[in-house]
Amino acid sequence: MWDIALGEERKRTKIQSTYGGNHQTGIAHSNSSANVLLFTNPERGHKVGYFDGWGKDGFYHYTGEGQKGDQKMTPGNRAILQHVQDGRALRLFNAVARGVYAYLGEFTLADPPWYYRDAPDANDESRSVIMFRLKPIDQVADPGESLSFTPRNEDLIEDVEIEQHQTERTTVSTKSKQHEAERREAPLVTKYRDYLEAQGHTVKRKKIIPAGEVRALYTDLYDVTADALIEAKGTVAREAVRMAIGQLYDYRRYISPKPSLAVLLPARPRQDLVDLCNMSGAAVIWPHGEVFDSSAADPLH
Repeated sequence: MWDIALGEERKRTKIQSTYGGNHQTGIAHSNSSANVLLFTNPERGHKVGYFDGWGKDGFYHYTGEGQKGDQKMTPGNRAILQHVQDGRALRLFNAVARGVYAYLGEFTLADPPWYYRDAPDANDESRSVIMFRLKPIDQVADPGESLSFTPRNEDLIEDVEIEQHQTERTTVSTKSKQHEAERREAPLVTKYRDYLEAQGHTVKRKKIIPAGEVRALYTDLYDVTADALIEAKGTVAREAVRMAIGQLYDYRRYISPKPSLAVLLPARPRQDLVDLCNMSGAAVIWPHGEVFDSSAADPLH
């Protein structure tokens, strides 16, 4: 028999002394009662990539368990996924003080029941997490965070300005090398944008949010005049060039008609990497004094 009222605050130890479940995890599936107790603590959760809250779709989005590496359907996550088959109720609690939680209500899974999103883990490494979509069964208490964005059912593609330069990080061996590559990339993008605009070109970026995804993808440059998609890297290392080619193909599949492709680098790379880009269908662009050289026939791109 459930005896906790909506909005009622209790110590977690007291809740679980009555209804059971693991005291150390956010998902406490009980062997002593027909419940799966879900605990959310945004203040602590954000530090390990847990971003729970009410979505614009009216559902509560709850991060699965697992603080390191890609999340999988572990026993705790399966307990949520299979709660109906197992005859268990999903009951959600929100932290209000140290060790004290407020009861938000009973939930079930929406349709679709879950999706993946990218988030940092406990070591600040990017990984994929499971986000459950919890549908209130009846009235629920209001406390809890609201998410600024939840997945859409369709792709969103739009042109945006370049003022705030955002980059997708290239995986490198150390964080210092990563920061150095990003530091070198931003002025390179600015210089090439200015160069194109001086030739009378309109230059934007593409913002892409694929259906079912939360995180927006931003291209480095989109030459509207030439219909060219350009990905910049702050190093001519093979790893960076290969990353750029992959990103270009990832972006281009959302854009119609298909734009031409180019990789913008701080210097001319060795011939093997020029050949790699050209074989993939991407030109290579690099600065040469105040102008830019290119492996393409067109000197602008």
